[in-house]
Amino acid sequence: MLSVKSVTKLYGKTIANKDISFEIDDGQIAILLGPNGAGKSTLIKCIAGLLRFKGEIRIDGHDNKSIEAKRLLGYIPEMPAIYDLLTVAEHLEFIRRAYRMEDDGYAQTLLERLELWDKKDKLGKELSKGMQQKLSICCALAHRPKVIIFDEPLVGLDPHAIKELKKMFRELKAEGATLLISTHIIDSVEDYWDVTHIMTNGSIAATKYNRPDDDKTQSLEELFFSITEGVTQ
Repeated sequence: MLSVKSVTKLYGKTIANKDISFEIDDGQIAILLGPNGAGKSTLIKCIAGLLRFKGEIRIDGHDNKSIEAKRLLGYIPEMPAIYDLLTVAEHLEFIRRAYRMEDDGYAQTLLERLELWDKKDKLGKELSKGMQQKLSICCALAHRPKVIIFDEPLVGLDPHAIKELKKMFRELKAEGATLLISTHIIDSVEDYWDVTHIMTNGSIAATKYNRPDDDKTQSLEELFFSITEGVTQ
């Protein structure tokens, strides 16, 4: 479970996030949808513990800055953070040792699914941007986190990787993981989500639920454009 309460982030006098609150239960997928500059990445970095903020963020009941929370968290940044002089296989070995995990073959399975296993001996600096993004995803999932946050995860991926990652979203949801996916591409949001928070100007402007009893008179796309452009598409 991920809990965000009254989170505000300032850069000097500029408000990047203003009094944001929401919760995501186990086995749920939440989407942060908004145009560039809406404050999505700032909020994601606050949740990941990379930025100071006012408010409270808890991961499965633990303060997000705690060691307990970090053990439970998986974070895929918008820009891959890859070690130039480690091979693909060494990246996953580093993660396995950092979390003191036995090698049960899961890391290899991730690499195979994202078509990286044949690149296991390549250095990080030798990988294309798309391959680095796939490696970043594998590293974040290798320790089987309970709460996973994705910042623009589909950008730069090839069609097979996009298809496989969307399949992983559904599998992780079925396994009871908590997922938060940030994106500005509305077409990338399909039927796998449970709730979408639309962000503008550092705040959540609207929330839409994907459930049978939700109001179907306005689609997510129509709601998004009515908020971000002031018109209904």
